[in-house]
Amino acid sequence: MQCCLDAVERQHTNQEQIYHMRINRIWMAALLLLPAAGQAREVAWYAGGHVTYSVQKSHGTVVGKALEMFRADMRAVTGKAAQHREGGNVAVFQLDMANNKEMRAIKELGVPYEKFITKPDAFWMGVRRGRVVIVGSNGRGTAYGILELSRRAGVSPWIYWGDVTPDRRSRLTLDEHFETLQSPSVEYRGVFINDEDWTNREWAHRKLDTHQRKGVMGPRYYHKLFELLLRLRGNALWPAMHEGTAAFFKVKGNKEVADSFDIFVGSSHCEPILRNNVDEWNTAKRGPYNWMTNRGEVEKYWRERARETAGMNALYTIGMRGIHDGSMEGVKTPQEKLDALQSVIDAQRRLLSQEVNRRVEQVPQVFVPYKEVLEIYEAGLRVPDDVCLMWCDDNYGYLTRLSDAAQQQRRGGAGVYYHLSYWGRPHDYLWLTTTQPGLIYNEMREAYDHQARRLWIVNVHDPKVAAYQLSLFMDMAWDINGVTANTLQQHLADWLVQQFGETVGRKLVEPMTEFYRLCGIRRPEFMGWSQVEQDKKKYNRGWSPVQDTEFSADEFGNELERYLADYADVKRKVGEAEQLLRPELRDAFFAAVKYPVFCAAAMATKQLQAQEARHLARPANFHNDEEALESAVRSWNAYVEIRQLTDEYNQRMAGGKWAGNMDIAPRGLPVFQAPLLPGELTAEEIRRYASAQPAPSKWDTDGCIVRNACDYTRATPGARIVQMLGHSMQAVALPKGGSLTYNFYAGDGDAVLRTALIPTQANDKGDIRYSVSLDGQPPVVYSLKEKFRSERWKVNVMRGQAIRSENVRLSAGSHTLVITALDDHIVVDQWMIDFDPDRQFYVFPTHP
Repeated sequence: MQCCLDAVERQHTNQEQIYHMRINRIWMAALLLLPAAGQAREVAWYAGGHVTYSVQKSHGTVVGKALEMFRADMRAVTGKAAQHREGGNVAVFQLDMANNKEMRAIKELGVPYEKFITKPDAFWMGVRRGRVVIVGSNGRGTAYGILELSRRAGVSPWIYWGDVTPDRRSRLTLDEHFETLQSPSVEYRGVFINDEDWTNREWAHRKLDTHQRKGVMGPRYYHKLFELLLRLRGNALWPAMHEGTAAFFKVKGNKEVADSFDIFVGSSHCEPILRNNVDEWNTAKRGPYNWMTNRGEVEKYWRERARETAGMNALYTIGMRGIHDGSMEGVKTPQEKLDALQSVIDAQRRLLSQEVNRRVEQVPQVFVPYKEVLEIYEAGLRVPDDVCLMWCDDNYGYLTRLSDAAQQQRRGGAGVYYHLSYWGRPHDYLWLTTTQPGLIYNEMREAYDHQARRLWIVNVHDPKVAAYQLSLFMDMAWDINGVTANTLQQHLADWLVQQFGETVGRKLVEPMTEFYRLCGIRRPEFMGWSQVEQDKKKYNRGWSPVQDTEFSADEFGNELERYLADYADVKRKVGEAEQLLRPELRDAFFAAVKYPVFCAAAMATKQLQAQEARHLARPANFHNDEEALESAVRSWNAYVEIRQLTDEYNQRMAGGKWAGNMDIAPRGLPVFQAPLLPGELTAEEIRRYASAQPAPSKWDTDGCIVRNACDYTRATPGARIVQMLGHSMQAVALPKGGSLTYNFYAGDGDAVLRTALIPTQANDKGDIRYSVSLDGQPPVVYSLKEKFRSERWKVNVMRGQAIRSENVRLSAGSHTLVITALDDHIVVDQWMIDFDPDRQFYVFPTHP
């Protein structure tokens, strides 16, 4: 009996053990399915089928536009368009149009709407009850929130303009605790489409507004542009206005499409009250555009447009210049100019109060003290306190003025008109966009810190070719602290990854950084050492011809060939990255990376190898000089390469989608023409020397002591290294009174000390000075202040450096050099001591 009981007990014990083992296994399996302690669970807002969304009953038209884009984005990502469905996985709300029921729902979801309900263009996005919730303070804010979700699904803002096809996803998730609250740092953020003649205007006619006459940039073009602006979180436009382009408001549908995207439409410095004078002022019917002699017609002209635009989002430029980019007519003396412009502004204020809003201080108005208008403003012009003062750069990226302490208190605030492309002296840059990211950052951060936070407009001839720089500009306008002086390269890396994926994007960071260094040394458009707007009696059309550059084949181990070798290395690395691309990204890669890199390299090769051929041979013996022929053929083939690359861009890239958007020679300037060679090459010579390679250059400082500014021994507090700025790519910005100290060893002898600074300008009415002290001697003071369009200013902006020199006597041994900022806006790039004071060269011989 006891044996039976023992057997039963053992059986019961075994069954209990088996039961507990099974329970433990179940618990273990459950634990494996749960996130680790402290790790949040992911909430899937797409896991097959369609992405679904709900949207509140009443919402702005811009929200509808964003939802159209979102539906298409989800088709690109998942293969199926997003669908509207009550209770969908994404819930969209717009606070300023929400009804009581919708406001209760927002509160019940725990959305912190009190934090942003009064902030224009703000949005909150987060996960609530297993759904993605997007809440905007207004229509634009809601639209930005919707498109932020597209970004997080892997959709680039450049999906259309850059042909960036997103990677397909089978699942889209957010952390269950995810939330973000965003609002703009700058109130109005946008672009000025300018000098569009050779790019967007031609492309729009061929591919978008095909039913319109040539010269019309119509609603289909602006619809695509406004989509891009929404994706870049912009809200403002100065429309295209160049000669030959139909005025924005004359084209049926343009105003309506701007309204549908909730875009603020403004106008440039020479287009008061939203008038495109070049296309709209008819001298035959209205008489001269002269305030002094034809005031009635001029005021009537402005009043008509004010009345037409009274109900729309508008930014009214006030003041007056000439019909186009010239001075006001009918005034000569400084006092006449001041009195006339004051009269103009007073009259414009009256008509705005009569036609737009009796409380004229509530009408957004902008005054742009550009070129000669700045002198009039500083002579005592009274600009009402509610008007935004819009400061400008010098057309080459260096700010000329910012608000002083008193102006920073103005109710109208301040803004910046900034150039990423330009037509004019000393030379256009309307082909590629190569402004260094560090320069954009340094100047726009300086502007923001001087309270220029009302309006940022960037001048581009084509958004597509300016993709990265435009993205950086708009990112800073949206979140000024989102990028810093020491995270610029990370911003570039993030952008490249966004376009081309993790592997290719990371691989491109090094060559693209080097590309911006080489272009900072000399823009491709400036490689001919030619200029525009010169003496027309001396030069045809005022264009000086291509001439020898300052690059030397004889100094520092052949700096000319080294510059070309550096470009060749960038091309090689870009080619390696290209091999890793997803096939559907090849068009995006070609436009954003390969075309600008290969064309810039080819332009440098064309000009520098032609120079070598001219130096090596004379016309009489050219065809018998193999070395000269090799250089000449390299130059010619580079010229052909640019033509071939441009044909690829316009005719075959993206199936011809961008036909007409890339001009091989904007304005037909000399730098774009066939290379200037000692003689005409034969087909046989081109064939024979096609594979000839240049002799490798050998790095040699030839006894010079050279330093990049960032290689200091000591720096005072406040010194800030700015990535991707200057020939060094790490220029150092100094506050007033700040200094950099360098210890170095030198031999005995007479030498020349050269200091190279970024050619910034005084952003107040004062000077912009720095001092240099060697071994404790009395400091030598230099000023960087240059008269606008002076010869030295031209040299500075084309080189990207302002160089000052002094003769020094050194004894053998250790030495100390101190560079001190005596005013604000000083940025030090490089310095060198050369024991050959007569040396002719271009680039300081040091590695970045």
